Amino acid sequence: MARIELVNVAHSYDGGTEYALKPLDMVWEDGRTYALLGPSGCGKTTMLNIISGLLKPSEGRLLFDGVDVTDSTTAGRNIAQVFQFPVVYSTMTVAQNLAFPLVCRGYPDHEIRRRVDNVAELLGLADKMQMPARRLTADLKQLVSMGRGLVREDVSAILLDEPLTVIDPQMKFELRRKLKQINREFGITMVFVTHDQNEAMTFAEEVVVMKDGEIMQRGSPQDLFERPDNTFVGYFIGSPPMNFLDARMEGNVLVCEGLNFREHLPGMPDGARMQLGFRPEFVKLGDVADSAWRGRARVEHVDNLGIEIVVTLSLADGQILRAKRQARMKAAEGEMLDIGLEAGNLQIYCNGGRLERDPGRDRN
Repeated sequence: MARIELVNVAHSYDGGTEYALKPLDMVWEDGRTYALLGPSGCGKTTMLNIISGLLKPSEGRLLFDGVDVTDSTTAGRNIAQVFQFPVVYSTMTVAQNLAFPLVCRGYPDHEIRRRVDNVAELLGLADKMQMPARRLTADLKQLVSMGRGLVREDVSAILLDEPLTVIDPQMKFELRRKLKQINREFGITMVFVTHDQNEAMTFAEEVVVMKDGEIMQRGSPQDLFERPDNTFVGYFIGSPPMNFLDARMEGNVLVCEGLNFREHLPGMPDGARMQLGFRPEFVKLGDVADSAWRGRARVEHVDNLGIEIVVTLSLADGQILRAKRQARMKAAEGEMLDIGLEAGNLQIYCNGGRLERDPGRDRN
């Protein structure tokens, strides 16, 4: 296991000024689970390949436990990488596939058997050891791919590049559970690349959200959900995404009529775009007497998700917002509803970036 540090790392595939990964500093702490999350082309796979040694960065240094490994090969870094499409040796059995990395390194037979048996038991492959790999389902093949990294007790980190893409949706939850169990038992640093927010949020202790080669925010799933640093993270995280309502400055007071919102906010730049951001899960409907901010809205549409509903509403000024509530609540198209928000559930954004503020301060 290793502490992985990126020092002013950047990469351009054409050798010019178009960066696939813009200069950044980052630390992956030993033994933790991380997710790199973002849309296609945001730079997450580029970063993963730099860590693994498949790609040398155009700029910067890569350190493992303080040792510069920028010029080291993948083998020299003791990295295990699991790709989107499982890589197995189809002519070998499951046991032979798991043992292969140790055989290549000349481990004694008794040590190979011990490690292979331990990993097979952990991954639920013990009863399939003599099965030819070509007969395995896609999810089992992916488990074998992961197992080949785990049999090496010297592995610095396991890097997983969209590993659940080809997996049956019903199996994804189980595989994420196994990965987290592996992390707890082996203490191996795991970096999971995905464009799926549900995979990232349910797997990782820390999620890194990327866009256009830059890190937009890194933090716990709760931090990203409740306090997005910018409107991109607010849109990208959550289903439905965060609500954003346009507001305006009247002198030193920020105003949004639809929520009867007024807050003293001095020092805002002239012409800045001001927005209020809040999650659909935090919107109250009906009884809102105890809410800090209140308004009236017309129900435009109701989407029934089974145990929940998503209510699309329009304010008097025409702005649209969504509320996510339990399905037992009834709402009909055309109905007028009271809406409310708690002060702590509302964020203010200036030109796309979140402002640090005290939600309990003077609102007048």
